Amino acid sequence: MHFQKLLAYKGRVINQLRSGVEHLCKENKIEIIRGKATFIAADKIGVENGHQFDIYEFQQVIIATGSTAVMSSDMKEKGERTLLPHELFALEEVPEHLIVRGSDYIALEAASSYAALGVKVSVVIDNKASFPFDESINKELGRLFKKRKIKVYKELQFISTNETKDGITMTFLTDKNVEETICGSHLFVSGTRIPNLEPLGISRFGIDRTVGGFIKVDGNMQTSLPAIYAIGDVTEGPMLAIKAIKQGKAAVASIAGQQTEVDLTFMPVVAQTIPPAVSVGLTEQSAREFGLAVRTSQFALGSNGYATLSGKKDGFIKVISDATTEIIQGIHMIGEGAIELSGSFVQLLEMAAREEDLKFPLYAHPGIIEGFLEAVEGLVGQAIHAAPVKRDVAVNHFQINTK
Repeated sequence: MHFQKLLAYKGRVINQLRSGVEHLCKENKIEIIRGKATFIAADKIGVENGHQFDIYEFQQVIIATGSTAVMSSDMKEKGERTLLPHELFALEEVPEHLIVRGSDYIALEAASSYAALGVKVSVVIDNKASFPFDESINKELGRLFKKRKIKVYKELQFISTNETKDGITMTFLTDKNVEETICGSHLFVSGTRIPNLEPLGISRFGIDRTVGGFIKVDGNMQTSLPAIYAIGDVTEGPMLAIKAIKQGKAAVASIAGQQTEVDLTFMPVVAQTIPPAVSVGLTEQSAREFGLAVRTSQFALGSNGYATLSGKKDGFIKVISDATTEIIQGIHMIGEGAIELSGSFVQLLEMAAREEDLKFPLYAHPGIIEGFLEAVEGLVGQAIHAAPVKRDVAVNHFQINTK
């Protein structure tokens, strides 16, 4: 494996994307000012760049300074071999044995990516938690991790870490109440993310904040000070780029005098694992907890012609509907193409689509999308590339008298 070539490729792609954004700014007559910004008044910011300090007066400003990962409260010690997300993906050599602590999408992506590079990977997850998807997806992820020799441990209680110049150990109680110690070359933790706000100095102007320290915003992304807007990780809610992008567009539309709305109800949960996983809407468990008459169907990609042709047959598509109204409540997928199809899944749930709405259109053949159609048809036993669901059959017994 040529890891240095991979790192060089990563650098080229990042530079290309950055250059593309800078070019778009130039074409749209957007000035880029580099430096450290601080609010010096409710309508002024100061920007420090080396020995230069400039003051800018604004009519509106959007705070989009993101967040920073810090160690979680139960893991206060951090050495060179304990890595947060920005440090893990900056490694210049492949770890011999990567211990991943956590079950969020970043932890799953880290485990999946490094296992694909041939690294020995162990995953330690909270005994009370699970992967962040529908239970069927979580089970499949577990199967795929086992297939790739990724060992998953259930942690009942964290005890300690011990780092030396040669490696790091993590000790914890397992779900069976047995003390376990794992030895690795590096330990990755997703950590806790905190909003990047304190250096901005906004506390001096009384902007309303949540208990967790995030900026409070309304539906237009406007703060308690009308001239100041905030988007992304500095606001409450999932710390995802898709949220920040949606909020950013809404803030700009509001400043331009347009009506806008940000509804995160059907925001997809996505993990760029191998293969990727997506959840949109209600899981089967949550739908049942809401008291819905749940109808589910699951179609394995191994029965899809395109997946067979491409050799990427791992995974499935699962559809959950309300049997009473036939309205689709959730769509979940693990497998190649899940990320691309997630936008269609979101649209369908936003439209409150019914089963018939999904069965009526024509679907490209051959294609992964046919698997989605089969999953929908399977809700009523009409999937033609899946074995019929076994149902209880009433049998009448007749006695024939031959006398």
